Amino acid sequence: MTDFDVSEAPERDHADVLANHLTLNRKSVLDVGCGAGRITRIMAQLGADVIGIDPGDHQLARARAADHVSGESYLQGTAEQLPSQTSTIDIVVFFNSLHHVPVDQLDRALAEARRVLKSAGRVYIAEPLAQGPQFKLSKPFNDETEVRAKAYDAIMSSSAGGFGHLHETVYRTDSHFEDFEAYRKNSTSVNPARETYFDQNDAALRQKFRNLGERRADGWYFPQYIRINILEPV
Repeated sequence: MTDFDVSEAPERDHADVLANHLTLNRKSVLDVGCGAGRITRIMAQLGADVIGIDPGDHQLARARAADHVSGESYLQGTAEQLPSQTSTIDIVVFFNSLHHVPVDQLDRALAEARRVLKSAGRVYIAEPLAQGPQFKLSKPFNDETEVRAKAYDAIMSSSAGGFGHLHETVYRTDSHFEDFEAYRKNSTSVNPARETYFDQNDAALRQKFRNLGERRADGWYFPQYIRINILEPV
């Protein structure tokens, strides 16, 4: 997918898109790169037995500290070495996480997903496009143009690793922040080293926040475009 016209992307909710493309009830799921567990929790609420996988102690602590939903649990691990037995998982999800895998380990991460999947399993990959207001807002300190492109290349070449490509679609969702301080807190919680950049570029970042965002009664909204790719083992 090259130079996608984002004006054609429908506005959707993450949970609705997941439910529309996956049968989650009573399924075993790995949420790889789960972060604070938001998507893990959504899938558990939809009836899945979900293990959130993340390499970061801080993110796992946030996930475990949130209100627990039946069916969710968390383990420390990486996409390159999933902590599951071979052929035991119904669905592997990479939600905004595949591009965080080191470029030279992308094929291995997909191979690990292939290893743990049952024969009728699915891989659900949700990746943000490197365009739109949300991307532009964070680009000065978090330019992921290249790594997102590399992740897509790995998806498109996954047939060599034993996958068939079932589906691709793009939708729009909105990131919401109460104010600039909430945006800064969210950005630096992912990577505390960003605090220095925010301190040194406060005025410019605040201006960009106002220019790119849409202010509504409950805060600021920034469109983000998400591409879904669904793979199956062959």
